[in-house]
Order: sequence, then C-alpha cells, then structure tokens
Amino acid sequence: MEMTFYSLGAAQEVTGSKHVLEVDGKSYLVDCGAFQGSRAEADKKNREFGIEADRIEGVILTHGHFDHCGMLPALAKKGYKGNIYSTPATRDISSLVMLDSANIQARDAEYLRKQAKKNGEKFDWTPIYDEKDAIAATSQIMGISYRRPFIMGDGLQCEFFDAGHILGSAMANVTIKKNGKERTVLFSGDLGRKGKPIIRDPEFPPAPDFLVIESTYGDRKHDKSNDAMKKLAEIANKAADTRGKIIIPSFAIERTQELIYYFHILVDEGEIPEIPMYVDSPMAANATTIFQVHPECYDEEIHEAFIKHHKNPFGFNSLHFTASVDESKALNDLKGPAIIISADGMCEAGRVQHHLINNIEDPNTTILLVGFMAENTLGRRLQNREEEVKIHDKLYKRKAQVENINAFSAHADYEEIGQWMDKLDLSRLKKILIVHGEKKAQAALKKYLDEKYKTDSVIVKYGENYSLE
Repeated sequence: MEMTFYSLGAAQEVTGSKHVLEVDGKSYLVDCGAFQGSRAEADKKNREFGIEADRIEGVILTHGHFDHCGMLPALAKKGYKGNIYSTPATRDISSLVMLDSANIQARDAEYLRKQAKKNGEKFDWTPIYDEKDAIAATSQIMGISYRRPFIMGDGLQCEFFDAGHILGSAMANVTIKKNGKERTVLFSGDLGRKGKPIIRDPEFPPAPDFLVIESTYGDRKHDKSNDAMKKLAEIANKAADTRGKIIIPSFAIERTQELIYYFHILVDEGEIPEIPMYVDSPMAANATTIFQVHPECYDEEIHEAFIKHHKNPFGFNSLHFTASVDESKALNDLKGPAIIISADGMCEAGRVQHHLINNIEDPNTTILLVGFMAENTLGRRLQNREEEVKIHDKLYKRKAQVENINAFSAHADYEEIGQWMDKLDLSRLKKILIVHGEKKAQAALKKYLDEKYKTDSVIVKYGENYSLE
C-alpha cells in the first residue's frame, strides 16, 4: 500500500484549501477552496487547479467557508462528476456560499465591462464559474452526519467528527485498509475552540497515524472571552454616547450569528442600551435561517434556549436584516448610534466595502475587526491601521477608529491546539503535517509541537509530496 499527501492550496498560506490524499495511485481531494488576497493573484490561483478533475475519486468537504468550498463549482465545471461528502449543515451552507460567489462574479463582470467600455479599454475577464456550476456542485454533495462511517473507495473509509469551528464543520478521519495494513489519516479541517457559543466543542476522534493540522493562529493566543465581552460593551457604549456607527466586517456564517448572540446577551444583562443593529448581508440572513434548521449542531446552552425557553438567540427587538440593495444604500443616510454587520469578513468584496467608503473618514465611526485578516487584503490593511486605504480604486483617509477583538475567532490558537491534542490518543502518531497558516505562524506551531510531543512534524509546501508510510 502506497500513500502520499500533497497540497494545492493553504500551504504556507491561509486561504484556498486543497489537499490531496493519494492511495495506490488514486486521488482523494480534501476541500476545494478559493484563494483570497490580491485580486490578480487570487484570480490566477483560483483558475489553476493543479489536478485534473478526472483523476479525483472523491471529495471531502470539511466545512462551508469560502476558502474551503469556493472552487467546488469550478471543479464541477471542469468535469468532476463524483461525490462530494460533507455533513448536512455544511451542504446547506456551502450551497449558499457557492451561489453567492457566482452572483458576485457575475456582478463584477458586468461592472468591469461597463468601466472598460467607459474608458475605451478592452475587456476580457470572465467569471470562473456561474450559477449553473454552483447548482451542479451542490447536487453532488452527499450529506452524512457525524460519527456515521462511509465508504469512499476500495479499502477507504471516512468518518466525520465535529470540529467545533462553524455550524456543520467536521474533522475527516480517513481509514485505509489494504493488503493487511491499516493506516488512519486525520484531517483537522479548521479546528474550533472549546466553550464557544452556539456550536459544540471539538470532538476527539480515534488514534491517528497521521495528523493534518491547521495553523492559522499557530503563533498567538486569543483574548479571554470575558475581556472581549467587556471590550465589546465599551465600544457599544462609546458609540451610544457619541452617536457614532460601528462597522463590523464579518463572515456571514457563524461570526455574524455569534455577534448577534453576544449583543443580545449584553442588552439582556443591561450592559449596553438597545442600539439599532443592521445585518446588511442577504447571505447572513439566509445563513441564520440555516442555523435555525440544524439544531443537531448546537451545544447545550443554545439547545436549551431554543427548546426549553423558546427564545431566539439570533434576534431581538433592535435587530434588522436588510434584503434589497436600496435598503443597504439607505444605511448610508442613517444617523447613529448604529451597529452595521456586513460581509465580507476580510473586506475584499460585498456591501461592507460601501459602508467603509461612506464612514471611514468619520472620526466617530469605529471599524471593529473580529476575525483573521489574510495578507494583502483590505482587512489586513485596516488591521495594520494604515492611514490611507484604497477601496474601489479610490484612496480614502482613515479617520475612523479601528478596534480588534480576536477572542471571537473560530480558529483554535496554538495553546488550544495543544489542549485538544492532549486528549487525543497519540500512541500511533507517526507524523504531523502542518497546513493552513502563514509562514511565521507555521514555524511557531512546529516548534511548539516538536517540543511538546517529541514527534515528527513538517510544514507542508505547495505541490511537494509527503510519504505516509
């Protein structure tokens, strides 16, 4: 039995997860995500797959974030006809994300076409995929619940365990039995954190021979949740006093629902007044509906809020969901105080860019960053508190305050990764393969794991083959 592993994305970078497990010449793809960063580089990377569709025997999808599912429609477009395996909640969420991406690309193409015509320039950019491709990819996804082993190929079985990252997120535990040998490869996907609201804590699969682990926060620790709640209350109360706006770039899935939940708690406890809150993202509104139909993913705290007390933790009196473009534009004339939560989380696309354009030069505005910002994104430039940023090809002076709360991250930090691994059975562990992290974070995590577990860990490089023997 010959087994190798290589990565075609999220190798010494955070976005664009595409990993390949090859068993006796047959290839199985784990995630098929979109790269996010500088536009030209992202477009180039997302068009170049690195593997032919007809070589793939099956696809495992760990969760529905764009950087893990965003290129599945392109895979379908290239001719992949096989199964895509995920949890039921991930199937619903990724369908939403892929359709949204197709619509954004169509709008971008139309906008760029008009701009090129206006400037007398040649226009030849086309979307990577369209709505038909997104629907085709969704039709190939098989929803399989946690802890329900399923066969993917000859001698190859997979089982999902809750990763505690977002609704429906999974670790993929792949077991290969051939020629009297047995090997287990555990893919962490994006590993979540203990004690987060709404979803359950990460689970502990059986003993792996090989562990493929993410490293997004491999060089830092998160703020404590209690401190984060205090800071959130301070920011909200300041906005109420100055009648300013809080602009929160947020991923439509998980982070938005979590923030709504936290603001709900702060209002209930009298820590902040009921400030009008607007979720300006059709996808976030739809994702919130998906949350409501997947209670099997909730932790006990949320489950009791729904089932026993019939409360909705995703909504309260001051919360409003905008649906139309006109409703979104109307927020530009809104007088504060107000909280506007809008996608995209890294500020690379979507309605949040328009809110930044209209508010970034107002000193009473607070831009609140609550998640990881990849290199070369507008979010990272804001996080670095650059005095001038470019949005839609125009420069803006940043007079707004920028605040950062990293306790809301859905990724485990290096210490939390260690705490999770401490509860795994590592008696069979032969190698740790480190993916999904920037170089500095990966180097720090490797040092931490090597010292803590005295085992062989390797930072995965793009396209390099790693033997799993």
